Amino acid sequence: MGTKRSMQIFVGCFVIAASFLGFVIEAKAEAMKCRTAAIYVKEETMPVGDLEGRTLGMSMREGLSFFENGEIANFKNYTIEDQGGGMGQTIGYTFYTFADGSRIIVRVGAQNIYDPSGTRLTKAVNEIIKGAGRFEGIKGTTSTTSKSSPPVKGEYRKQTLDTTFTYTLPPK
Repeated sequence: MGTKRSMQIFVGCFVIAASFLGFVIEAKAEAMKCRTAAIYVKEETMPVGDLEGRTLGMSMREGLSFFENGEIANFKNYTIEDQGGGMGQTIGYTFYTFADGSRIIVRVGAQNIYDPSGTRLTKAVNEIIKGAGRFEGIKGTTSTTSKSSPPVKGEYRKQTLDTTFTYTLPPK
């Protein structure tokens, strides 16, 4: 009789535990990649006191991001930059807006290196901070490498960015 009662308690506990675990669904990280073509539509820089070659600047870039699945998103990026001595840092925000109105917002923190021609090479791991539409509740990071054209007087600087998004979405 005691064995039967023990078995009933065991099965009861198992059923209760299984029902709780049914509600805990582990989100699997997803990945998507895109290539962005952007131009600097606004760019202001100023020298930093007596630090020759060092500048602080603000910029805004706009362009299009072409995703591997065929989607295209509008790209907007706002940054503050500390540059000089062939290297620098960038902080800011990037907005990816898709045709259906869905959006991904990324907080940027990048390290920049300049080659002798003035071409800027950037590597960054950034935080996805917000999503809207089908990306509501998104969490994750982006990994980006980019290359900027050397500055040409009177022209907007151009840039390409290769980005990989690693993210999770809440269960639906």
